[in-house]
Amino acid sequence: MADEKFDEKEREKSEEKWHRDPLSAIIWALIFIWAGLVLLASNLGYLNQLISRAVIVTGIEQIDKAISAWPVILIGAGVLLLFEVLIRLLIPEYRRPVTGTIIFAFILIAVGLNSMIGFSWNIIWPLILIAIGLSILFRGLG
Repeated sequence: MADEKFDEKEREKSEEKWHRDPLSAIIWALIFIWAGLVLLASNLGYLNQLISRAVIVTGIEQIDKAISAWPVILIGAGVLLLFEVLIRLLIPEYRRPVTGTIIFAFILIAVGLNSMIGFSWNIIWPLILIAIGLSILFRGLG
């Protein structure tokens, strides 16, 4: 009986926490909107034009001009997740642990970059391990 009351209180706290935190819902909605816009641009033929212009403007010749939409979606999703992390770190009302989000964002960006410019996983995996180690260190110190 006491365990049921404890479980119910914990569930209510969890539900209240999520109701007070609209930031994740907003970010995931933006990720879906981004994915839809990129797929629409790809289907209408605008994505390759935009990529070609970006190559000309930035001078990054490693980018394949005939790129699929998925790397662009993954990189955009990773950037939006990093934006969420930044908001969580800067605004006290939205503070929550961000380690998992940071790791997930970097993995999405790395997969997207790997598809676009052949970014090396030999560099990404050590950086992910360093980020995890620093996160554990800072959590232990803080």
